[in-house]
Amino acid sequence: MSETEAAAAAKSGWRNPNRKPSLSEVYSTVPVPKEFGFWRKMLAFSGPGYMVAVGYMDPGNWATDLQGGSQFGYQLLWVILLSSLIAMLLQTLCARLGIATGRDLAQACRDHYPKPVAISLWLMCEVAICACDLAEIIGCAVALYLLFNIPLIAGALLTALDVIALMYLQNRGFRHMEALVVTLIMAIGGCFITQLALSHPKMGAIVGGLAPHAEIFKNTAMLYAAIGILGATVMPHNLYLHSSIVQTRKYEATTEGRREAIKFATLDSTVALTVALFINAAILIVAAATFHAHGETGVAEIQDAYKMLGPMLGAPVASVLFALALLASGQNSTLTGTLAGQIVMEGFLEMRLRPWLRRLITRLLAIIPAVIGIAIYGEAGTTKLLVLSQVVLSLQLSFAVIPLVVFTSDRRKMGEFASPWWLKILAWLATGLIVLLNLKFVLDLVGITG
Repeated sequence: MSETEAAAAAKSGWRNPNRKPSLSEVYSTVPVPKEFGFWRKMLAFSGPGYMVAVGYMDPGNWATDLQGGSQFGYQLLWVILLSSLIAMLLQTLCARLGIATGRDLAQACRDHYPKPVAISLWLMCEVAICACDLAEIIGCAVALYLLFNIPLIAGALLTALDVIALMYLQNRGFRHMEALVVTLIMAIGGCFITQLALSHPKMGAIVGGLAPHAEIFKNTAMLYAAIGILGATVMPHNLYLHSSIVQTRKYEATTEGRREAIKFATLDSTVALTVALFINAAILIVAAATFHAHGETGVAEIQDAYKMLGPMLGAPVASVLFALALLASGQNSTLTGTLAGQIVMEGFLEMRLRPWLRRLITRLLAIIPAVIGIAIYGEAGTTKLLVLSQVVLSLQLSFAVIPLVVFTSDRRKMGEFASPWWLKILAWLATGLIVLLNLKFVLDLVGITG
């Protein structure tokens, strides 16, 4: 590094001040003309938030929300609400980091930490992506089995074919991928609006479930379910994803242009995650109103929920809608998983693979444990694998959240876009809660605490 480059690095706070853009093939490809009014700009910036929201309503959420609702009724609704608020906060920080610095979170980690630390963070992130992919594979396989009676192992293997769909969408442009994602989200939402209407939940119980309960720290089973919900809601790879895809918008590279981009990106992600909050809450509410209310507290398998939902609600269509929504959520999540994997590999290792090859590698790594698990445990083990995958995601979360909060709090790195004091406090409180819950869970798991 020359003296000029070293001086620039010292001033910027980054080891490499001239980082290449993330996802270069789609970088700054969605125009946002300056003359647009508020609503047209809002529409132009809308999209990345929904790509991120997909990860907050994937099949892993279904398993944790179904288990939580059937076992504990409405009591864990507050965990979904709190997790969603934390997600909104963290995704806001991701947008701020990407827009202010021109770096995604993976690039920022590589430019800040020593190489051994960066490599360790990359490996942990890859584990999280594989865990997420495992949930998507199992969710799609279960949905195909329920709808078309395709054997679970065959369904899991079929999910590798989504590489073809991904290649087509990426060639068509980023907006086409966003449009498909939004369409599938609307389909999922429509399915659950119908199921909510059929299940007749008690509004008083819903309101009561939004209040925190101290019992979570006394009941290990409830804590396990809560951490699963947290892991399913706030997903590590989404932090890397969002900090990159906000840079697909072509806004003015000025202070005012970046400030406006941060404002609209924040609105986009907040609205999208509110939709995800509704869907997650709806899954738990339907499980509580249908299963827990009738004494069926042991419904943890998605297949059991599918079989019981129609008869208990007196509407066979409820089961079909349930399976269709599950298939849509699984397919939706596969699209963003590829992008996250590409961003992570490029950012940490400066290694670029063709998207289809990256997708194939990631999917095969996840298919292996999925097929082994299905072969050993059969139908009964699929939901256990789903819940376990979400706990793994939750345990990896701290290693993505802490760097994010550190970077966005650093004025030398962020300039005037560094988090204000109140945002820093909220961010560190959220981080502390995540670390505390995970630590408590691990200690309980190994039998250190009661």
